[in-house]
Amino acid sequence: MSSSLGKGGCATGVSGRYGDPVNDEELKALCDLPDPEVRAVRAHELVGGHQAAVVELSRIRREALEELVTQGQTQPQLGKLLGVTRARVGQILNSGPRSERAFFASGAGAALTVAFGAKREADKQIPAPVVAQEDFHAYEHLAALARSFGLETRYEVIHPPGFVDLNRDNLVVICGPRLSPLIAQLLASDPNIVFQKDAQGWYLTDRGTGQEFRSPMDHNQCGDFAYLGRLPRLDGKGTFLYIAGIHAVGAAGVIHFLTENLPEVYKENRNKRFSTVIRCVYDAATREITESRRVAPYYRTDG
Repeated sequence: MSSSLGKGGCATGVSGRYGDPVNDEELKALCDLPDPEVRAVRAHELVGGHQAAVVELSRIRREALEELVTQGQTQPQLGKLLGVTRARVGQILNSGPRSERAFFASGAGAALTVAFGAKREADKQIPAPVVAQEDFHAYEHLAALARSFGLETRYEVIHPPGFVDLNRDNLVVICGPRLSPLIAQLLASDPNIVFQKDAQGWYLTDRGTGQEFRSPMDHNQCGDFAYLGRLPRLDGKGTFLYIAGIHAVGAAGVIHFLTENLPEVYKENRNKRFSTVIRCVYDAATREITESRRVAPYYRTDG
């Protein structure tokens, strides 16, 4: 994080993703600003940027130490590596942001954006596109999970015909292929799990085994299947997290699964491309998810 000085010695902005150290010259220039309002704003920007960077750096440090522990290194060895005591290593391993936070968002000051699809109802009394109630409940549960990692969340609606900006960091998309041709095209690039449709309706197929996953909801049972994975951004600069049930309730089932199993999901996949299938069961009266589990392997496209 650094500030630059404009005309009259005033700091003109703050830049840098992770918070480059402010040098003595910059601090002196900040202290010498005559206008206390400008001085307060600039100092506040710098403090906020550095605090956000410290949070992300702490997560990266904790994750790296956990990897070293997995490889067999002891806390005394890690203390020697960092130049701290064994007790301090223990504190680091048990405090700060958990490693799996990066499954949703990374970077200083990261926030999570959740985009979910809307559709037009056949009822002419409802002219505007609507979002399924189950999708919004899924968002609320996802937002609660994100808050447990100190992440802010915001949502946006993907209106028909389903265009959405996928070239963004820290993005989650909850939108079935029937609501977005763009999403449907990206899903078609998955060599392992695919959405398909026939006379009986939509279903998921494991291309490797040929196994079909047809929704229990289509047979008056309280369950659904859903796709969970990472798809490539169109600009080739990363991925976004993608969730879609055969029916809307399936997305809530994925969030339930992530809430219960996120450390394992992150350990297995990190932020690489992958896809799998999640099965969920819900309460008939409340539509709340009561059970979720993975029913296909983690297929990793990145190797």
